[in-house]
Amino acid sequence: MNTLINGLCLGGIYALIALGYTMVYGIAKMLNFAHGDIIMVGAYAIFSTMALMGHAVPAIVVAVVVCTLLGLLTERVAYRPLRGASPLAVLITAIGVSYLLQSIAQLIYGSKSRAVSLGNFGSVELFNVSISISSLITLGLCLIIMVALTLFIKKTKVGCAMLAVSEDRAAAQLMGINVNGIITLTFAIGSALAAFASTFYLMQIPSVTPTLGSMPGIKAFTAAVIGGIGSIPGAMIGGILLGVIEKLALSIPALAPYTTAIEFGLLIIILLVKPTGLLGKKRREKV
Repeated sequence: MNTLINGLCLGGIYALIALGYTMVYGIAKMLNFAHGDIIMVGAYAIFSTMALMGHAVPAIVVAVVVCTLLGLLTERVAYRPLRGASPLAVLITAIGVSYLLQSIAQLIYGSKSRAVSLGNFGSVELFNVSISISSLITLGLCLIIMVALTLFIKKTKVGCAMLAVSEDRAAAQLMGINVNGIITLTFAIGSALAAFASTFYLMQIPSVTPTLGSMPGIKAFTAAVIGGIGSIPGAMIGGILLGVIEKLALSIPALAPYTTAIEFGLLIIILLVKPTGLLGKKRREKV
């Protein structure tokens, strides 16, 4: 039971990160590999604010603001000039932004791990199993955020505009939709989700380093591909699936050393069976 709850919590964190990847790809058709490092920036924002104020809530608010502004700045400076460039140029730029953020963090904070405590939440007994309250908070808030995002995309005019840009950017522009504004908003939402993901990550692993976002970012991208890159429900399912599998594998001593290999092996198997991912759709190019 405890393993399952922890797996769902970790899966929720992966899903939040994967949503940033899949939204940017679905709407802007680019892979923002610097997304994982925005999580790291959010974690350091929480660390710095906690050191100054000592309260978790202002630290989380500051992290959301910092990550959102960073996402907007990254889109405006690094990605918008490459809007019509080749995917390879965008990919190289994203990797460059990733290493730039890591290097800046290392220059400011050093390479050593810094402890970050968001508070001691204790634990509760459920079905004769002790479960940490932080895990329940993480799971509950992740579900609320994912449901709220889904309703925003499906039920609001801005969400419908996002779907229109995702389907056909040129047609959406002809219909009067501000494509640049929609792409900018997408980066802002994805970066805000990264800030929440950094908060939940610190609740599970209370320390931060300049490379904190690297592996969670890669695994979240894997989750997005498993679910179907560009599909919001797919990112959620892929994240939850990957988190549960990781915790289950870690709970079995014989499989624990091969956990990462199992996760990426699952990616290979799913892509061999269904190249577009679990919920991905094959797009036909019209000529």
